[in-house]
Amino acid sequence: MGLCNLVNLEFLDLSLNHLSGTIPSCSNLQKVLHVHLAKNELGGTLSDALFINSSLVTLDFSENNLTGRIPDWISTLPALSVFLLKANQLEGEFPVHLCRLQSLSILDLSQNKLSGHIPSCLSNLTLKPRSEKSYTGSTDFGLLLFDKIIVDMGLTIYNLIGDSETVKDYPFTFQEEEVEFSTKGARYTYKGNILELLSAIDLSCNQFTGIIPPGLGNLSEIRGLNVSHNNLTGPIPSTFSKLKQIESLDLSYNNLNGRIPPQLTEVTTLEVFSVAHNNLSGPLPDRKNQFETFEERSYKGNPLLCGPPLNKSCNECDSLGTPSASSSEEEHGFIDMGDFYISFGVSYAIIFLATIIVLYIDPYWRLACFHCVEDYSIACYFFIVDSLRRLLYFKRNI
Repeated sequence: MGLCNLVNLEFLDLSLNHLSGTIPSCSNLQKVLHVHLAKNELGGTLSDALFINSSLVTLDFSENNLTGRIPDWISTLPALSVFLLKANQLEGEFPVHLCRLQSLSILDLSQNKLSGHIPSCLSNLTLKPRSEKSYTGSTDFGLLLFDKIIVDMGLTIYNLIGDSETVKDYPFTFQEEEVEFSTKGARYTYKGNILELLSAIDLSCNQFTGIIPPGLGNLSEIRGLNVSHNNLTGPIPSTFSKLKQIESLDLSYNNLNGRIPPQLTEVTTLEVFSVAHNNLSGPLPDRKNQFETFEERSYKGNPLLCGPPLNKSCNECDSLGTPSASSSEEEHGFIDMGDFYISFGVSYAIIFLATIIVLYIDPYWRLACFHCVEDYSIACYFFIVDSLRRLLYFKRNI
């Protein structure tokens, strides 16, 4: 709690420790810009962990044991640009109030227990890189910028106040912010100018359901989007063709269906693309632009997809000539007829043997079965006799 008394604190980084307990309420930290508490053992909820400051730029609580829901007070941080809650135990639906964070550049809610639908209001975010946004919360911004330039030039600032006997050198150190974020199938550490240019959303490894909102195609500034390992359904929005800056798009391990929109070939910035392990069908997009570089692993786990780079052809001759796998399934169902006959025979044999065993063990059922067969035999006898009599009568009349 003593840290909350550091009213002039601007940069707090206690990541990579073994801190436990709950995050204290520090409403006194009115000048803090960056809070990094990642990779600890912090628990409890975020409801009481107040860092209400209009200038707050970064909140990194990744890889802790936080529980409960994402609180509403997050939406009162107009300058919040980086919000990381990866690998906690957070639950509940996607917090709609996050859509109010117009300064947001990086959002990571992956590896939690969030459920429900992905709200369409996410399309209201600008996700502009931090370098294009202005922050007016810190009155010392100009001085900090000047000091950073001095440090980048290799110079050092010294305190020259006082006489020569008591003078001490105080080298100025500028703490450069670092953020870990997973994209393009790997985990990277971003800092400096690279961090200021990044804009991405990671909602992977949760329990989201429903469709992917088509409005996400309006996030024209986004460079990375990951919604893999959820329970999303429906088609891939064709509006994703408007994501002209995107470099990584991961939609794998969901229940998406339909065709991969051919318009995606218009996105020439894609470096990593994956729709593996869904229920997609139809021909793949043309092998042009960036899609010429994507290999089979980008599409695996979708048995109804066809076309290069897959080994399954989907030309017109195959679809019009010999029945395809999908048409065969529509005609005969999803079970192979040979397997059906084998399973039917095995089931019949099991039922027959079970009946014999029951009749052999239980005399009551054996006697009942004998009477049933006897009655059935008598009925069959009279039926056969009557049929022969009618047949003879018919022939005699002819």
